[in-house]
Amino acid sequence: MRPIRKAVLPVAGMGTRFLPATKAMPKEMLTVVDRPVIQHAVQEALSSGIEQLIFVTGRGKTAIEDHFDHAFELEATLAARGKKDALQTVEATNFPPGTIAYVRQQEPLGLGHAVWCARHVIGDEPFAVLLPDDIILGDRPCLAQLLEVYEGLQSEGANLIAVDEVELEMTRKFGVLDIDHWHEDGTTFTARGIVEKPEPAQAPSNMAVFGRYILDSSVLRYLDRQEQGAGGEIQLTDAIDASIKAGTQTLGHLCEGRRFDCGSKEGFVLANVAFGLRDSLIGPGLKPAIKALLENLD
Repeated sequence: MRPIRKAVLPVAGMGTRFLPATKAMPKEMLTVVDRPVIQHAVQEALSSGIEQLIFVTGRGKTAIEDHFDHAFELEATLAARGKKDALQTVEATNFPPGTIAYVRQQEPLGLGHAVWCARHVIGDEPFAVLLPDDIILGDRPCLAQLLEVYEGLQSEGANLIAVDEVELEMTRKFGVLDIDHWHEDGTTFTARGIVEKPEPAQAPSNMAVFGRYILDSSVLRYLDRQEQGAGGEIQLTDAIDASIKAGTQTLGHLCEGRRFDCGSKEGFVLANVAFGLRDSLIGPGLKPAIKALLENLD
């Protein structure tokens, strides 16, 4: 299999569910404990072996670019004051030239359109897609788990999608895979189709797609059609379904770890609690504080 070197991170969304917090700040810059949501996704990609990150941005997203750029004045001040730990934290968000590329999505026409906007940077290589709203807490990065499965495949040209088992009535919120057969490992299956946000009665399964994909570049050809799908948007799931029908092997995989939807207020708050409890500095004091808070609320 050709190595996966590039990852697309769509970050052009307006974040209206978090207004007024996102009036002047990108939703991807909201923090889970001490790191912006986008940094969790970036660190997952890089720790999984990704070499180049392609951000698909929109208006009002310059804070993301600034976050992953050198802050010379800040770094010099921290160095002069001997704040080595803080300096290392800041320097961890700096990357060598060429590691990050930015492309612009001028109109919010859907996830498929966002990925299509990155087509010239992707080229003809297989690539990953990470949706920063989804943060996974676990011992191994979800993308690394997908790459392990992908590298074990025997044929060139395949799609591999992270899935989560959901209640049937929740399928209308997700892309859902149609299962052909499960593999012996019990966590991977071959798909024969994918449907965007089906009603429960029409859902082919309860295996919902979430924000981690490895895609063959042939998917971009179907996005070239610019066909509108559910919600009047250009859907990535429709392009993947077209590639399946054209014979591209497509797999779903259940990743280890707990997923948090940081695109919702509830998921965002829960992510902060979960990552806070796991943090070595604040975790020990956070658990009794939460317990006392719950007791007082009762």
